[in-house]
This record gives sequence, C-alpha cells and structure tokens, in this order.
Amino acid sequence: MDSCLGAGADGQWRCRWAAGAEDYVFYHDHEWGFPVNDDLRLFEKICLEGFQAGLSWITILRKRENFRRAFENFDFEKVARFTKRNVEHLLSDAGIVRHRGKIESTINNSKRACELVDEYGSLAIYFWSFEPEPHLGTVTKKSLPGQTPGSKALCKDLKRRGWSFVGPTTAYAFMQAMGLVNDHLDGCFVQEKVALARKRFRSPCLSK
Repeated sequence: MDSCLGAGADGQWRCRWAAGAEDYVFYHDHEWGFPVNDDLRLFEKICLEGFQAGLSWITILRKRENFRRAFENFDFEKVARFTKRNVEHLLSDAGIVRHRGKIESTINNSKRACELVDEYGSLAIYFWSFEPEPHLGTVTKKSLPGQTPGSKALCKDLKRRGWSFVGPTTAYAFMQAMGLVNDHLDGCFVQEKVALARKRFRSPCLSK
C-alpha cells in the first residue's frame, strides 16, 4: 500500500494527512474534494484558506464554527457592510485568528464577491469556469503539485479584480477542497466516492 496512505481506526485507507485527528477524518471523508456550487460555502472556503496562510488547516478547521459566527456565516453581502468598528471587535475575538490584515482582507473580498455576482450571476459560475481537465493516470503524492496553471490563472484574475490573500497555492488548495479537482490519492477509499459525486455534479457554468 502507498506509504502516503494511512489506515484509520475503522480500517479504511485514506490520504495520510487525514489519518490522524478525528476532525481531519470527518472533513476528508465528507467534504474535501466533493464538488460545491453553493456561493456561501465557496466564499467561506477561499476566505479560510487565506486565514490559514502560515498556519495548519487543522487550526482553522477547529475554529471554523467561530469564524462562521464572526463573519455572518460568510454571507458576503452582510460582511461587505462591516465597518472599522467590526474590525476592532473581531480583533478581540479569541475564537478566530486575530490578524488585522486577514480580517480586513475578508471584508474587502466580500465586496469583490458581490461584484462577481453582479457580473456572473453567482460565485459558483465564476469559480467553476476555472475547472481544469481531469487528471490522467494515477494520483500519487508525488504527482500532486502545490499550484497549477489553473490555480495561477484563478489567482491572477482574482488579484486583478482586487482580491487579496489569494496566492496560487491558496487558490489550488481551494480548488482541491471544493471539488474542482479530485486529488484523493489512488487507494484512498474516498477517491471513488468523489469521482461519482463529480460525475453526477452539473457544473453551474452549463446553465449560464
């Protein structure tokens, strides 16, 4: 069995990064890689990827409910109306990552998200327009890049539109998590489930 896989307490083989903490196991088995077309979840994820910069995902995952409470469940229309007073309040909230730049970035990006919805009709249509061609061949730890031409293109376009904390590595982590790609490793029992979910998924770009 690939050394990049790990067996959980239930005997199932998973991508090794998810074989430890229970938080990771649930996230890996039920969320990571499954296609998402809900605007609020898409916005939440790209913001949380920004908050993760310099930290581990488990840190953000364990604070996710606090982030949801603090940022109005990532309803970007509401967050776009946050003021300096909201920023100061968030900086005193020990339940989230108290980083002024990341907090202000989330508020800025919420305004940019509203602009994207005005232009495209939904964030889902915009983000899924960057869906790459499916992987060919086996998916192994060595075959997975930290960033791709697609994530670089997404990053470049977001920055052109005024978004922040959205580098190409952050953009690719977002694409992996939201199901734009299936990066579960060969031998991971979730890989097939995600493949089936993607097969059944109707890209929002098709209804544009």
